[in-house]
Amino acid sequence: MREKFFRHKRIWIAVALELIIGAALIRLAAGRILTGELTARRENAEANAQTYSERIEEDINSGIYITDSLEQIIISEDGSCNQFHEVAENLMNDSIQSIQLAPGGTVTEIYPEKGNEAGKIDLLADPSRGEYARYGMENDLVISQGPFDLKQGGRGLAVRNPVYLNHNGHKEFWGFTIVIIRVPDIFSNSMKALESFGYQCRLLKTTSPWSQEYTEVYDSGEEMIQPVSYQFGIGGDTWQLQVMPRDGWDNSGLRMVVICSGWMIVLLLTGLTAAVMILEERRRYLRELAETDGLTGLYNRSGFDRLLDRYLARHPDSRFVVAELDIDNFKSINDMYGHDAGDQALRVLAAELRKNFPRDAVIGRNGGDEFCLLLKNQTYRLPGSRLEDFTKSHKEFCHKGEKHPFTISLGYAEYPVHAQKREELMQCADAALYEVKRKGKQGCIMYREGFQQIRKQMGFALTDISENLPGAFLVYKADPQNDELLFANQEMLHLTGCGDLDEFFAYTRRSFRNLLDESDREAVEADIWRQINANGGQENDYVSFSLVRKDGTKVRVFDHGRLVDSTYYGRVFYVLLMNKKLIDAHYGQGCHPGA
Repeated sequence: MREKFFRHKRIWIAVALELIIGAALIRLAAGRILTGELTARRENAEANAQTYSERIEEDINSGIYITDSLEQIIISEDGSCNQFHEVAENLMNDSIQSIQLAPGGTVTEIYPEKGNEAGKIDLLADPSRGEYARYGMENDLVISQGPFDLKQGGRGLAVRNPVYLNHNGHKEFWGFTIVIIRVPDIFSNSMKALESFGYQCRLLKTTSPWSQEYTEVYDSGEEMIQPVSYQFGIGGDTWQLQVMPRDGWDNSGLRMVVICSGWMIVLLLTGLTAAVMILEERRRYLRELAETDGLTGLYNRSGFDRLLDRYLARHPDSRFVVAELDIDNFKSINDMYGHDAGDQALRVLAAELRKNFPRDAVIGRNGGDEFCLLLKNQTYRLPGSRLEDFTKSHKEFCHKGEKHPFTISLGYAEYPVHAQKREELMQCADAALYEVKRKGKQGCIMYREGFQQIRKQMGFALTDISENLPGAFLVYKADPQNDELLFANQEMLHLTGCGDLDEFFAYTRRSFRNLLDESDREAVEADIWRQINANGGQENDYVSFSLVRKDGTKVRVFDHGRLVDSTYYGRVFYVLLMNKKLIDAHYGQGCHPGA
């Protein structure tokens, strides 16, 4: 009996010890979890504070850049800016209140003038602005003053950039180039993005370069307790971004769950593992979000560069190949089929890249229609045929149930044969890509010494040119049985009385012959095909006919067309139409083309 008592006692002692040790472990684990959660929250908050401080700095510097641009014009024009209003109009955006010039310190030019007339003052003598202006002038320093209330509503920040001219080796003060920035408009996207991640924030700046006091520029409106902060400098001022999670630092709910579930050690350990995994997944999600292209799911250029730098650091002696590629005539796809079709082509190319290259290949989208590729442990001799085969392989996207092919161009370079730094290596691949473009597109070329390393693009698009032609312009299929209308510029829409392209297509039922008066239709079509058959479509003659507008009225026009071979539609007509009445009025009867 006594032995049984002691045996039971030992069991209960063992159980009690297990419970005590378990409780201690639970308490220790709970402390570590909560400490880790707090640390992780602070680390994430610090990382976001730094990231978005850099973005806000870029946002504000985009406004300061305006004063730099004006400064360069004034220096280049020896103290004048003859086309200030035209230049200022081009520099304006929604976050800029006004752009100003202050020669000698007195504001004489303001854009826009309306509503800003009161700004024409002597800055150096003004009681509220003089000290800032003189400090900037004496120290050759860009000075920001504010924020302050704008008379037009909202708040603003005045950025004054002192300009100096060099006359006979002497530096002479010319005056200030000034921009009034609307805050928080200029960095609202950065703040909204930060708040969307569940943070509350406050942005501060020093009241002046000579002061240690801070003034508030933006506040999300909630109380902040022990926020993390990141400082950065703009001009002579120090800025500070403060950040903390909207729901606070301490996760009290997790504390209660861990403590109340202490007797279930196994479940506690399972919960601990899950919490660690969630934290790790959260970190991974934030990184992927910052480095992933939303359209294709590939790395963006920032993510690609990071992985390439990491691979270089870990494998400095290995050989590998990088490639740059893009879609040929991508602007034409967007212009002719719309941006949805262009996006589909980008997704198709991304899927083809994943399908045709090894799983360890790093694939990124630079932006627009340009992609980049890293093939590890490769030399130019090994992937050359694979890259060429991929360039030549058939690729297509669908638009309104029809499949349309597209082609790509690709250039590549090898590390360390062509370059030993990431930037130079990518420039070599880009130069090879440009060489493909220069030789006619749809090709694959390895970089060679002498390739031009600065890519230049014409920047022309179908809409850029057609909208500025001196007349109505349209494109339609050169098919007697299917003369489908493909495109019309604004002048053509105006001529037919249509508000937009959809209305134009609905009115014509996408047929060119429906623009012709029935009395002219047969003769005009016969004349057009006579010209084509007579000289291979190259005859430069005119056709005159009555064009039927949407409201039923008719206008006599001259039609001058050109037969063109299109990659996507086969033979098409490019047609320029001119109003006969306007030509007669300008040149006189009998002096117009075709008379």
